Amino acid sequence: MRGKSAQELTDHIADLRREQFSLRMQKAQGQSAQTHQFAKVRREIARAATILGQKQVAQKQNGAA
Repeated sequence: MRGKSAQELTDHIADLRREQFSLRMQKAQGQSAQTHQFAKVRREIARAATILGQKQVAQKQNGAA
C-alpha cells in the first residue's frame, strides 16, 4: 500500500468508505451475516489514512527543505 500515490490512496479510501456504508445499510436491513467485515474495513481505512498523512508530511518537509 505504501507504493501507491496520494491520489490512489485517496481513491482507495473513498472506495472503502462506500463499502463501509454498504455494510451499514446491510446491517440496518438485517442482511449482514459478515460482522467481521466492519472492523476489517474500518482498520483498512485507518491504515490508508495513516499512510496518506505520512506521505503528505513527507512532501511538505521535502518542499520546505
